[in-house]
Amino acid sequence: MITLIKLIITGFISGAILAATGKTIRLVTGNKAEILLYNMDYMPVFKRWSDKWITGIIFHYMTCIVSAAALFYMLIPFGWELNIWPYILVYTAGSAGLYFLSMLTDKPPASNSFSSWFYWTFSHAIFGFAVGALIKWWV
Repeated sequence: MITLIKLIITGFISGAILAATGKTIRLVTGNKAEILLYNMDYMPVFKRWSDKWITGIIFHYMTCIVSAAALFYMLIPFGWELNIWPYILVYTAGSAGLYFLSMLTDKPPASNSFSSWFYWTFSHAIFGFAVGALIKWWV
Protein backbone atom coordinates (compact mmCIF):
# COMPACT_ATOMS: atom_id res chain seq x y z
CA MET A 1 0.00 0.00 0.00
CA ILE A 2 2.87 2.37 0.81
CA THR A 3 4.36 1.68 -2.64
CA LEU A 4 1.08 2.58 -4.36
CA ILE A 5 0.79 5.83 -2.38
CA LYS A 6 4.37 6.71 -3.34
CA LEU A 7 3.56 5.94 -6.99
CA ILE A 8 0.51 8.23 -6.85
CA ILE A 9 2.65 11.03 -5.42
CA THR A 10 5.35 10.30 -8.02
CA GLY A 11 2.79 10.59 -10.83
CA PHE A 12 1.45 13.85 -9.41
CA ILE A 13 4.90 15.44 -8.96
CA SER A 14 6.03 14.27 -12.39
CA GLY A 15 2.78 15.59 -13.88
CA ALA A 16 3.52 18.98 -12.33
CA ILE A 17 7.02 18.86 -13.83
CA LEU A 18 5.53 18.00 -17.24
CA ALA A 19 3.03 20.86 -16.97
CA ALA A 20 5.78 23.29 -15.89
CA THR A 21 8.02 22.16 -18.75
CA GLY A 22 5.21 22.69 -21.25
CA LYS A 23 4.37 26.10 -19.78
CA THR A 24 8.04 27.16 -19.84
CA ILE A 25 8.38 26.11 -23.49
CA ARG A 26 5.22 28.05 -24.32
CA LEU A 27 6.44 31.18 -22.53
CA VAL A 28 9.90 31.01 -24.13
CA THR A 29 8.95 29.98 -27.68
CA GLY A 30 5.24 30.76 -28.00
CA ASN A 31 4.64 27.16 -29.11
CA LYS A 32 1.25 25.81 -28.03
CA ALA A 33 2.07 22.09 -27.73
CA GLU A 34 1.27 22.36 -24.01
CA ILE A 35 -2.45 22.66 -24.83
CA LEU A 36 -2.51 18.96 -25.71
CA LEU A 37 -1.85 18.04 -22.07
CA TYR A 38 -5.34 19.23 -21.17
CA ASN A 39 -7.25 18.71 -24.42
CA MET A 40 -10.00 16.08 -24.39
CA ASP A 41 -11.77 17.08 -27.63
CA TYR A 42 -10.79 13.89 -29.40
CA MET A 43 -12.27 11.54 -26.78
CA PRO A 44 -16.01 11.05 -27.28
CA VAL A 45 -16.78 10.14 -23.66
CA PHE A 46 -14.88 13.08 -22.14
CA LYS A 47 -15.58 15.64 -24.87
CA ARG A 48 -18.81 16.77 -23.23
CA TRP A 49 -16.79 18.13 -20.27
CA SER A 50 -13.91 19.60 -22.29
CA ASP A 51 -15.28 23.15 -22.02
CA LYS A 52 -14.53 23.22 -18.27
CA TRP A 53 -10.89 24.12 -17.51
CA ILE A 54 -10.74 21.93 -14.39
CA THR A 55 -11.59 18.75 -16.29
CA GLY A 56 -8.50 19.13 -18.47
CA ILE A 57 -6.31 19.52 -15.40
CA ILE A 58 -7.91 16.51 -13.70
CA PHE A 59 -7.47 14.51 -16.92
CA HIS A 60 -3.78 15.48 -17.10
CA TYR A 61 -2.97 14.51 -13.52
CA MET A 62 -5.01 11.31 -13.57
CA THR A 63 -3.22 10.24 -16.75
CA CYS A 64 0.17 10.97 -15.17
CA ILE A 65 -0.67 9.10 -11.97
CA VAL A 66 -2.16 6.04 -13.68
CA SER A 67 0.63 5.81 -16.26
CA ALA A 68 3.38 6.04 -13.62
CA ALA A 69 1.84 3.31 -11.47
CA ALA A 70 0.90 1.08 -14.41
CA LEU A 71 4.35 1.22 -16.01
CA PHE A 72 6.04 0.50 -12.68
CA TYR A 73 4.01 -2.69 -12.26
CA MET A 74 4.47 -3.66 -15.92
CA LEU A 75 8.26 -3.45 -15.53
CA ILE A 76 8.44 -5.68 -12.44
CA PRO A 77 8.48 -9.01 -14.36
CA PHE A 78 11.57 -7.81 -16.23
CA GLY A 79 13.29 -6.48 -13.11
CA TRP A 80 13.44 -3.01 -14.69
CA GLU A 81 11.08 -1.14 -12.36
CA LEU A 82 13.93 0.70 -10.60
CA ASN A 83 15.78 1.69 -13.80
CA ILE A 84 15.24 5.20 -15.17
CA TRP A 85 15.70 4.44 -18.88
CA PRO A 86 12.55 2.35 -19.44
CA TYR A 87 10.43 5.25 -18.19
CA ILE A 88 12.18 7.75 -20.45
CA LEU A 89 11.93 5.47 -23.48
CA VAL A 90 8.29 4.47 -23.01
CA TYR A 91 6.98 7.97 -22.33
CA THR A 92 9.08 9.56 -25.07
CA ALA A 93 8.10 7.01 -27.73
CA GLY A 94 4.48 6.92 -26.58
CA SER A 95 4.08 10.67 -26.64
CA ALA A 96 5.80 10.93 -30.02
CA GLY A 97 3.03 8.75 -31.45
CA LEU A 98 0.15 10.12 -29.40
CA TYR A 99 0.96 13.66 -30.56
CA PHE A 100 -0.82 12.89 -33.81
CA LEU A 101 -4.14 12.68 -31.99
CA SER A 102 -3.97 16.44 -32.51
CA MET A 103 -5.33 15.68 -35.99
CA LEU A 104 -8.68 14.96 -34.33
CA THR A 105 -9.15 18.42 -32.82
CA ASP A 106 -9.41 21.98 -34.07
CA LYS A 107 -7.35 23.33 -31.17
CA PRO A 108 -3.66 24.08 -31.65
CA PRO A 109 -1.06 22.84 -32.25
CA ALA A 110 -1.21 21.67 -35.84
CA SER A 111 -0.54 17.98 -36.30
CA ASN A 112 2.08 18.75 -38.97
CA SER A 113 4.11 21.15 -36.81
CA PHE A 114 7.54 19.60 -36.28
CA SER A 115 8.45 22.09 -33.56
CA SER A 116 5.28 21.28 -31.61
CA TRP A 117 5.90 17.57 -32.00
CA PHE A 118 9.49 18.03 -30.80
CA TYR A 119 8.55 20.13 -27.75
CA TRP A 120 5.73 17.72 -26.86
CA THR A 121 8.06 14.71 -27.13
CA PHE A 122 10.91 16.46 -25.30
CA SER A 123 8.57 17.43 -22.45
CA HIS A 124 7.52 13.80 -22.07
CA ALA A 125 11.15 12.68 -22.01
CA ILE A 126 11.59 14.98 -19.01
CA PHE A 127 8.41 13.50 -17.52
CA GLY A 128 9.86 10.01 -18.02
CA PHE A 129 13.08 11.04 -16.31
CA ALA A 130 11.13 12.52 -13.40
CA VAL A 131 9.03 9.37 -12.97
CA GLY A 132 12.04 7.06 -13.27
CA ALA A 133 14.23 9.11 -10.95
CA LEU A 134 11.56 9.45 -8.26
CA ILE A 135 10.85 5.73 -8.42
CA LYS A 136 14.53 4.80 -8.33
CA TRP A 137 15.43 7.09 -5.44
CA TRP A 138 12.22 7.14 -3.43
CA VAL A 139 9.86 4.27 -4.16
